[in-house]
Amino acid sequence: MLLLPFYDPTQSYKENFAKGPFGALADNKIIENKGKPRFDFFGYKIFSPFGIAAGPLINGKFAKAALDHGFDIVTYKTVRSAQYPCHPWPNVLSVKIDGDLTLKKTKNKIIANREYTQPLSITNSFGVPSFTPEFWREDIAKLLKNMRKKEHRGQILVGAFQGTKKERQSVSEYISDFAKTAKMLKETGVKVIEVNLSCPNEGTNNLLCYDQERSAKVVKVIKREIGDIPLIVKIGYFKHEALLRNFIEKVGCVAQGIAAINTISAEIVDENGNQALPGEGRSRSGVCGHAIKWAGLDMVSRLKKLREKFGYNFTIIGVGGVATPEDFKEYRKSGADIVMSATGAMWNPYLGIEIAQRLKKG
Repeated sequence: MLLLPFYDPTQSYKENFAKGPFGALADNKIIENKGKPRFDFFGYKIFSPFGIAAGPLINGKFAKAALDHGFDIVTYKTVRSAQYPCHPWPNVLSVKIDGDLTLKKTKNKIIANREYTQPLSITNSFGVPSFTPEFWREDIAKLLKNMRKKEHRGQILVGAFQGTKKERQSVSEYISDFAKTAKMLKETGVKVIEVNLSCPNEGTNNLLCYDQERSAKVVKVIKREIGDIPLIVKIGYFKHEALLRNFIEKVGCVAQGIAAINTISAEIVDENGNQALPGEGRSRSGVCGHAIKWAGLDMVSRLKKLREKFGYNFTIIGVGGVATPEDFKEYRKSGADIVMSATGAMWNPYLGIEIAQRLKKG
C-alpha cells in the first residue's frame, strides 16, 4: 500500500522546501536503534546497509526526519557551487509502464499522469536545483551537529554534489567547479561525499559518466581536494559492456564507491500524446521506481564482476526500484554492499524500519 509521500508531488519544490516533509516523516517521532551497529560503510559502523539516495531529502529537515525514522544512511540532495533554479512544476508524475522499462521501450512515448499506483514508477524532472552554498553549508553543518546525539549513533550522512556548466566556460573551468564544490562540501564536516556523474554531459545528449576521459579527470581532481574522505561516484545505466569496463578501469581505482543507477531517460507525454512536463528541454525525463529495478540489478551484478576482474575494492551501492524488503534482498544477492531507495522510500517512510527488522531475522 502506498502511503502519503514525504515529498508532496502536488506542491512545488519551494513549497516542499518550506513546509515539508509530509506524511509520517512529519510526526516528530524518533526510532532509536538498539544494540550495536554491525554493518560497515567506509569504515563507519551502521545499523543497516540501507538508506535514501540523493533526491528526495531536499534539506536538513527532510534528512533529519529520515534519520529519526530508521533510515541509517541518508543522502543530502545534490548541491552546486552556486544557486541554481528548479524546473517548473510539476516535477514528479506517475508513469504507466507495463513491466520493465527496457531500452527498447525508451524509444516509445511513455504516458504519465498524477495517479500513483503499485507497482510504482515515476518520472522526476527537477534540473538538480540548489540553494546558495551559504545556505546548504550551514544547513548540513547544523544537521551533522544534531547527529552527534545518541539516538543517531550508527547512522551517517552522505553529501552529494555535481559540477555546473556555465555559459562561455571552458572544460577546464567546468572540471574546476567540481573541485570547488567538493571543497565546500568537505568543509561542512560530512564523512562521505557523492559526486553525480549521471547528469548530462554538456554538448552531448549523453551522461557525463559515458565520457570516460573527462569522468576520470573529474574524479581525480575531486580526490585531490577531499583527501581521505570516501568518494562515491553515481552513474547511470551502461548498455555497452566495453564502455562500462573502461570506465571502471579508470575510475574504480580512485573512487571508494560506485552507485548505480540514477534513472533511465524516456519521452514523457500526457494521455493526449502531448509533452507532459512544461518547458523547453523537458520532452525527455528520467524514469525511476519499479520499472528500472532490472537495470539497477543488472548493473550491480556487472560491477561486482568488474571489481573482481580488476582486483579493486570499491563499495557497490545498488539503487533503483527498491520498494520492499524483498527488493533489498535481491540487490544484496546480486552483489550490492549497500542498497538505497528514493521513490520507494518516498511512498513508504517505514521502509528503513521494515528492512532493519528483516535483517534481524536473518
